[in-house]
Amino acid sequence: MDTKKSPAEDNVSCKEGQVDTRSTPYRPMPETLHSLSEAEFENLNRRIVRKVDLLVLPTIGVLYILNYVDRQNLAAAKLQGIMEDLHMSTQQFATAISILFVGYLPFQIPSNLIITKIARPGMYICCAVAVWGAISAATAAVKTYGQLLAVRAILGTAEAVFFPGAIYYLSSWYTKKELGKRIAALYIAQQVGNAFGGLFAAAILQLDGVHNIAGWRWLFIIEGSATVGLGVICACIMPEFPHNSRILSPLERDLAVWRIESEAGAAEGNENESVWRGFAKALSDPKLVLLIFCNMLSQTQGSIANYFPTLVNSLNFSRTISLLLTAPPYILAGAVYYVIMFYSDRKNTVYPLIITCISISIVMYIIPMTTVNVGARYFSMMILPFASVGPQLLLYKTINLHLARPVSKRAAASALVNAIGGTANIWTSYLYYSAPHFYAAFGALMGAALLLATTITFYRWLVLRENKRLDSGDPNEIAKVLKGGVTEEMVLLNWRYEMY
Repeated sequence: MDTKKSPAEDNVSCKEGQVDTRSTPYRPMPETLHSLSEAEFENLNRRIVRKVDLLVLPTIGVLYILNYVDRQNLAAAKLQGIMEDLHMSTQQFATAISILFVGYLPFQIPSNLIITKIARPGMYICCAVAVWGAISAATAAVKTYGQLLAVRAILGTAEAVFFPGAIYYLSSWYTKKELGKRIAALYIAQQVGNAFGGLFAAAILQLDGVHNIAGWRWLFIIEGSATVGLGVICACIMPEFPHNSRILSPLERDLAVWRIESEAGAAEGNENESVWRGFAKALSDPKLVLLIFCNMLSQTQGSIANYFPTLVNSLNFSRTISLLLTAPPYILAGAVYYVIMFYSDRKNTVYPLIITCISISIVMYIIPMTTVNVGARYFSMMILPFASVGPQLLLYKTINLHLARPVSKRAAASALVNAIGGTANIWTSYLYYSAPHFYAAFGALMGAALLLATTITFYRWLVLRENKRLDSGDPNEIAKVLKGGVTEEMVLLNWRYEMY
């Protein structure tokens, strides 16, 4: 197979399941794959993708649904009297929401550095799922506001393992032509968790008073216990990394590793780069600072999910109807996420999609600030989940493809971006007051959207400048790119920053 691409071809991804990687100028193909015909090679690759799609992706998706249900059920509990039972003020409830991120954010970084050195990452992730499920169930036993804060802080620490670990884990299995739709699948699972979390909450809260237990306590008991059980089951299903996976034959393992290596160089399963050296390389890459800031602004917009039941409740429906009305926007968001990432993978583009989402979200922020019309306000709430969160999917795809090597750097970068960017969830929790217009919240979100558009445009200019330096062939210009995070092996592979 010819590995050379024309400039036009560089902007459009190949058909999924086809890998144009028979040889590279730096790392030769494993001997076991040389005897395969082109048809056998492509069939083997498609078989690997199909196996991972059928086993890894659904398992990660189920776990992410649990992750979001357990994180968001406090917002549902608010509608069923937890504030009255624990004698909380509005500001104290905001603190209970935000304190989860005090534990959640800092522990992501060490967790993602650890996962690169664990032979069974699936087991590690699933054990964390079972632990946070038990902690979530324990929330039902709290009697005071202080106890709720303690449980929420510990819950955040346990949940820190999952999201950055899952993104890194998927990037170890899927190529750049495949990763976007799989990240979209993860976010679709998030929206399923949001949508059905509200529906489940509406059903569970009907148990209010059964055995003299408040409905919000039943919510934590049932959803937390389900998380523990499913976490244990998934631990028996989740495979390892491609290089040591038991679900693949030896020949499939060779190709599974080669698919990933051939795109950006470096031995995916045999790299000797230390965890801390990879961490240092992530910190020294100037692109990381911009991506952290972009993600912080994007998560500022995404904070709307933490208070979505409250926003819908401002339409003055009953508590049960408000919970039911939270489902349609998330279902729509899941469908739009898939369309966005399918287009992104197909056209190998990210930047115009981010700008489009930002533009839509700005208009949607204006509507609730300027009208009390129920139809108009609910329309904006239908659109906001996908428009405000959509850029996050595209940013995570950027992170894992632009900061790919060494693998420890990719893991550290993913965790740093999510952890530092996620600090926005702490302070944004205090913005959602003064219903029905929520001027502080929607004004801040609109400002974040405008600043995100400016920052991502500057990032685009930066990576296009780096591509020009790589295209020049001038050793001095290429040396500048090497200082910016590109490895010599990536240069020899004719690697470029794509999608912008």
